[in-house]
Amino acid sequence: MQRILLVEDEPPIVSAVRERLEREGFAVLVAQSGEAALALIDPPSPDLLLVDVGLPGIDGFELLRRVRARGLDIPVIMLTARGDEIDRVVGLELGADDYVVKPFSLRELVARVRALLRRAVEVAELRARLATPQPSTPAALQIDPARRQASLHGIALPLRPREFDLLAFLARHPGQVFSREALLRQVWGQSEYLDARTVDVHVRRLRAHLAAADPAAAAMLQTEWGVGYRLVEAQD
Repeated sequence: MQRILLVEDEPPIVSAVRERLEREGFAVLVAQSGEAALALIDPPSPDLLLVDVGLPGIDGFELLRRVRARGLDIPVIMLTARGDEIDRVVGLELGADDYVVKPFSLRELVARVRALLRRAVEVAELRARLATPQPSTPAALQIDPARRQASLHGIALPLRPREFDLLAFLARHPGQVFSREALLRQVWGQSEYLDARTVDVHVRRLRAHLAAADPAAAAMLQTEWGVGYRLVEAQD
């Protein structure tokens, strides 16, 4: 039975969401604050987090930051009464996978939960395929699939799990352009709820990591305007 941690402090929402998810066959844990959620996250980690942005104390954004800082790649859906684009972008920057704006349909929430859990399985399968070293990786960039580590000119890149997956995939196909939709399918897995801006956020972070190791290396990750992204060899 898949375990979902619901981090929410509004009793009516907790009751409705918990009842519906349990009816759908999920085991539901509940935390009413970010502090309580951190105590329940590991070990063992739940299969998915539903996190209210407006929590007392440690808010949802800070909780998400701490979860990702621990290196945990748990799927996260943010629950928020805020509909502003900037809030969604902040969540994506911190590593959120999806957003649901209150008031929301329980049916839609369940669909999004199932989509993210399916995607997690697909990502695990992708990582298994990436475990074979690829001789075509650009020479300046070294990727160790077994250790899930990457370096540029010998300098380690501090990548989050999904950032590593994206870089490893592009490195397997140097010079080939992939649309955002193709990258979402290949790296994040199939889901009708994925936002193409997720790719943009991760590309921006990857460029920052590359530039930190070599200021000229951000150019390795190129944008083909109107098409998508590709990875090319670093230029000396």
